[in-house]
Amino acid sequence: MKNYYRLMLGRKSIYAQDCFAENFIGADFGIDQDLSGSLPEEWREFNKAFIPVYLAKHPEKTKIGAGLACGALWTVAKGIQKGDIVLCPDGQGVYRVGEVTSNYFYKPGQILPQRRSVQWLSTAIARSAMSEALQNSAGSIGTVSTITAHSKEIETLLAEGQTTTVIVASDPEVEDPAAFAMEKHLEDFLVKNWNQTEISKSFSIYEEDGEPVGQQYATDAGPIDILAVSKDSKRLLVIELKRGRATDTVVGQTLRYMGYVKEQIAEPHQTIEGVIIALDDDQKLRWALAAVPSITFYRYQISFKLVKA
Repeated sequence: MKNYYRLMLGRKSIYAQDCFAENFIGADFGIDQDLSGSLPEEWREFNKAFIPVYLAKHPEKTKIGAGLACGALWTVAKGIQKGDIVLCPDGQGVYRVGEVTSNYFYKPGQILPQRRSVQWLSTAIARSAMSEALQNSAGSIGTVSTITAHSKEIETLLAEGQTTTVIVASDPEVEDPAAFAMEKHLEDFLVKNWNQTEISKSFSIYEEDGEPVGQQYATDAGPIDILAVSKDSKRLLVIELKRGRATDTVVGQTLRYMGYVKEQIAEPHQTIEGVIIALDDDQKLRWALAAVPSITFYRYQISFKLVKA
């Protein structure tokens, strides 16, 4: 199966033009060694081996930042397969599209030395031509993100230069597709408007090098929607977002993430808290939360305002 990825070529696409001219993609997280023979099938095994290497080179970084960096490096070097498609922003509002044509190779002393060869297509995709959903996925924080869910739209844009405006909700729990189209962007909206939320008074989205990296943090327990840290660094906060009504099952899911954070990420002095955000709740959820004071529930609201021009 062909997969699709959005990949940044250096911070703010600083190396994009070099990659386009020389037909490669790559990464550079300061792990200055050839990874050939050190790329297991599972990213977790790679992270277990190379997080200590990364932290030795970057002692100022945290385990969270090291995990994100190593996970992204494994994806570029191993996770992306030959034949997969990458969309790489050029820094000017356009995404160049390429097909990965080689396995991993190492170019010491050069920019983005952990590399893969790419055949760039003659067709590029303007960000303005993308649907809002694809724009949000392609604009996500981090070096690399999976956008395979939008493969049909990407292929349509490449073949015809068109995009679709049809709203389709495949989730059987979604009764109103229009509401689904708005609610599914809750995470991106919350991140972009973080400073306007009640949570922001005490917590900040986790950052590395001045950039928030706590969105969709990958763990063995599943991806955490948002990971935040208190402004005094004494508390870590797991935020779980749910479309529509939340049930008591989300409490167990949130506790699972909290347990992972406590065991694998938190420093000894840090406590772990949870937040569930949904459009509505039910009595079962309220009963479950009554027994778990470390998890707080918030409702979100969707509203429109028309202003006469």
